[in-house]
Amino acid sequence: MESTTEVDWTLLDWERVGDGLHLQTSRTSERLNQIDRVRANGIGDHVALPQLVVCGDQSAGKSSVLEGISGIPFPRQDGLCTRFATEIILRHDPSEQRATAMIIPHSSHTADEKTRLSAFRRQIRDFSELPGIIEAAAKLMGVRGHGAETDAPAFSADVLRLELVGKTGLHLTIVDLPGLISVSEVEEDVQLVENLVDSYLENSRTIILAVVPASSDIDTQGIIQRARHYDKAGHRTVGIITKPDLINAGTEARVARLANNSDATKLRLGFFLVKNPSPAELENGVSLSDRQKAELAFFSAGAWKKQNIDRSRIGIDNLRQFLQDLLDSHIERELPTVREDVRRLLVEINNEIVDLGMERSSPSEIRVYLTRIASDFHNLVKAGVDGAYAGRDPAFFHVNSDEIYVRLRAAIHKENEEFAAYMRQHSERRTVVTEEQLETAEAEDGQLLLTDDEMMTWVRKIYHETRGRELPGNHNYSLLTELFHAQSERWGSISRRHVDTIVSLVSRFIHSALAFVAKDPNVRKSLTEGIKLTLQNHTTEAYKELEKLLLDEARHPVTYNHYYTDNIQKARLDRSKQDLKSSMDDAIHEDWNDKFHVSNSQVEIKKLLYSLQGRIMVDMTERACMDARTDLAAYYKVAMKTFVDNVCRQVIERHILSNLPSVFDPTTISMYTDEDMVRLAAESGQIRDRRVEMLRLQGALEQSLRDLGV
Repeated sequence: MESTTEVDWTLLDWERVGDGLHLQTSRTSERLNQIDRVRANGIGDHVALPQLVVCGDQSAGKSSVLEGISGIPFPRQDGLCTRFATEIILRHDPSEQRATAMIIPHSSHTADEKTRLSAFRRQIRDFSELPGIIEAAAKLMGVRGHGAETDAPAFSADVLRLELVGKTGLHLTIVDLPGLISVSEVEEDVQLVENLVDSYLENSRTIILAVVPASSDIDTQGIIQRARHYDKAGHRTVGIITKPDLINAGTEARVARLANNSDATKLRLGFFLVKNPSPAELENGVSLSDRQKAELAFFSAGAWKKQNIDRSRIGIDNLRQFLQDLLDSHIERELPTVREDVRRLLVEINNEIVDLGMERSSPSEIRVYLTRIASDFHNLVKAGVDGAYAGRDPAFFHVNSDEIYVRLRAAIHKENEEFAAYMRQHSERRTVVTEEQLETAEAEDGQLLLTDDEMMTWVRKIYHETRGRELPGNHNYSLLTELFHAQSERWGSISRRHVDTIVSLVSRFIHSALAFVAKDPNVRKSLTEGIKLTLQNHTTEAYKELEKLLLDEARHPVTYNHYYTDNIQKARLDRSKQDLKSSMDDAIHEDWNDKFHVSNSQVEIKKLLYSLQGRIMVDMTERACMDARTDLAAYYKVAMKTFVDNVCRQVIERHILSNLPSVFDPTTISMYTDEDMVRLAAESGQIRDRRVEMLRLQGALEQSLRDLGV
C-alpha cells in the first residue's frame, strides 16, 4: 500500500472501516452504544463485555475473515499477527478520529514487566504502518524470531490492542487469536496457545467465529471441538468455511453439505462459506464492494452453482448481516448480567477502598488511621469476649465449617465444658474398674486402671506408711493428704494442656480480628508484634496463677464445703446398709435355713442379735482403710470441682479474657510517638498507587452503571 496523506487516509480508511459495514440496527446501535460507553470507561479488563473472537487452526484464513468483518486490512506476512492475540476495538465517535496501538500485559508478568510493556503506545496514521507496529510489539513481548533469544517462546500471552475511534459505524470488540497448533518442537508453545484461546472461548459473552478451511477434514479441526466444549448450548458459535477455491475438483458437494449444516458435524448456528481474496486481489488493494462482487461471481459459476447451497449462507456480506441479528439477541441476553457484574465489582471495589483506609502521609494522618483500627479492633474483640455476635460486624462472626473460634465466648465455653467433663471422668491417677473392664478398657495418659481389691491394697499400703501415735481403728491425718496428692497428680498436666488450648484459641481469634480490621498486610504485621508481646505477658501471668492453684492443692486438704461431710455421711450410711444386708443374708441362710421370721418375743430378738453379732467386722485396720477411702472419694470430688472452677475463673477469665480487649485499643495509640506512627503504619507507594487505581475504577464503575441505565 502506498503512503497517503493524513487527510486522504482519514477519508478513505474510516469509510472502509465503518460506512461499508453497516453492522447495526437501531436497537443494536443503542445497545452497542451502552456497551461501548462502558468499555470507554476503562472497565473492559475487569468485566467481560460482548465481543467477537476469530479463531481456528494456523493458516485457516482468519485474517481475511477478520478484515471482511472489521474492514481493517491486516498484514499477511509470515510471523505477523499470529504470535499473540490482537484485539480490535471499534468506537463510533464522529467528533474525533484516532487510531492507537498498545500492549496489554498478561497478569503473570512482574510489576516492572507490566510497566515496560504498558509503555508501548503508537499512533496509527496509515494502515500500511501495521506491519512495523506489530513487529515492534512482538519484539517488546520477547517473541522468538523478533529479535529475542532463540530459546524465547514462539507465542506470547500478551495482547496487542488496536483502538479505532472515529466514524466506524459500529461499536465492537473483535479479537484475532493465534492459530491452534498440533505439532511443535516446543511443547510449551502448544500449551500456551491452547490456554490463550480457551481464556477467550470460556467467556460467555464471546461470540466464537470458528474458522475452518474447506480443504480440511472438519473432524480434525480442534477449534470446533473446543467451541462445543465452552459453548455447549451452541448459542454463540458460528462456523466459517474459508478457501473454497483451493479444494480439489469434485469435492464441492462435501463442502456444500457442511455449509448447509447437513453434514455429520453440525452447529446450532450453522456455517458460512466465504471466499478469501486472491493474492493478486490483495496486491491491488481490493475494496469491500469488489470482494463481495468477486464472491458472488465465484459461487454463481461452475460446480458451486449446482450445489444448492443456501444463498444466505454464502459470502462475507451475508455473514455480517447474520452477525447483526446474532449481536442483537446476544447483547440483549448478556446485558442484564453485565449490569449485575458491574454492581458486584463495584461492591468489591468499595470494600477494598474501605479496607485500604484513608491516605496517611503524615504522622497525624497515621494516628487517625491507627486510632480507627484500634477502636474497631477493641469493639470486635470485646464483642467476641462478651458473646455479642449480632452487633456491628456479623460478617466476622459468621462460622465456616468447624471454625467456631471466631465466636470466642462460645469456643471458650466449649473448651471449658470439655475440660470439666474430662476432670470428672478421667482425672484420677487410679481408676477402679471391674475384672471384665480391665481386659478391654484403655487408660488415659498417666492413668492406672485397678480392680477394687487392688485399690484397697494400695490404700492399706499408704495407711501403714502413715501410721503415727493413733490407736488401732483410726488413721493418721496425713493419710488423706497422701492419698489425695497421689490421686490428683495428673491435674497439673491436664490443666496446663487446657490452658494451652485456650491460649491457642485466643491467638487465632486475635489474628483473625486484626486481619478483619487492618487490611494492609504491612501494618498488620507491625501491629501483630506489639499485640503478640502483650498476649505473651498475659499468658505468663495465667500460667503463674495456675501454678499457685496447683501449689494450693499440694498442701494439706482444706474444705468447708458441706458437700464433703454430706458425701461422707451418705457413703458411710450406704456402706452400713450394705453390711447389715450382707449380715442378714448370711444369718438367714445359715441360722434359719433360708426361712426367716421374727416375732416380737424376746427370745427371737436375742437370737437375731446373736446371729448378727457374730458377723460384725472387728478388723479395725480394714475399717480405717475403708473410712479413708470414703473420705478420699468425698474430698476428691469437692476439691476437683473447686479446682476446675478456679482454673476457668482465676486463670482463664482473670488473666486471659478480661484484659483481651485492651491488648490494642485507642489508649495504646495515644502513647505512641510520631516516630512510632511512621514505623508502624507509614503508607507504601504500592498502597498509594492501589488506592488511586481503586478510586479511578470506582468512578468508572459508577459511571458504567449510569450508562447501563441503572
